[in-house]
Amino acid sequence: MPPQAAVREGRSAHDRGSPRRPALKDRREHLRQALRPLRNRGRGIVTSPPRLLLKLSGEAFAGEEGAFSPQALRRISQQIVSLPDVQIGIVVGGGNIIRGARSPWLDRVDADSLGMLATVLNGFALSTYLEGAGKETIVQSAVVTELTDPISPRKARKALSEGKIVIFVGGTGNPLVTTDTAAAVRAAAIGADLVAKGSNVAGVFNADPAKDKDSHLIEELSYDEFLAARYGVMDQVAVEICRENKLPIIVFDLSDPDALGMICRGERVGTLIH
Repeated sequence: MPPQAAVREGRSAHDRGSPRRPALKDRREHLRQALRPLRNRGRGIVTSPPRLLLKLSGEAFAGEEGAFSPQALRRISQQIVSLPDVQIGIVVGGGNIIRGARSPWLDRVDADSLGMLATVLNGFALSTYLEGAGKETIVQSAVVTELTDPISPRKARKALSEGKIVIFVGGTGNPLVTTDTAAAVRAAAIGADLVAKGSNVAGVFNADPAKDKDSHLIEELSYDEFLAARYGVMDQVAVEICRENKLPIIVFDLSDPDALGMICRGERVGTLIH
């Protein structure tokens, strides 16, 4: 998939005979209304800060230096610690080191197992930079290591309420399951208000902008619209889990230094799936 866009498989939205969208001004107001309740959804405490599950693509950690770019890790960490009054859980991918689906030299199950270990490395790298920026973290893993805590939603929720950042690694602990799905599972388990997927993708596009000069970013989709159109930006199973748990999703470009702050303020950025 080109870094500039996430394009779907099959026909364009116009080919499906979708109902006509409201005017842009009305859509923006609808987005604000959709995001505003996220600050208090599900926990029943009006003063409670919002709880965000941030999914980070492993590729976001890479750079010219190789699989780990100090500049990228520092930039991402600074964006995260600068967020005001928000509880943050993070799921990291391992694509900067290995991708199971794109490793023909390995059996898929073996490649996915290596990929789960790669997320452990990424989680520790991110934890180091977050701690260096003054934020306390804990790392929970779905695969057994002596360096991490086991996955525990109860302990994760407690740590979040204490202002710590919880980093989830190891995917779901199962091969053939994406880290997108792990993000949806962890988000539901910790009672997150929103799943925000940040990578080198600006959001969901109706066509590949590298090939179609008339393509445009889709600002808003329902879960059903996303699943029916089979957009490639996020795993289908992950979106189904979010739909079942009424978890909104925002897909955004992590290289935009203002994007995370805009999300936490309920402002429009990337693509909202809800």
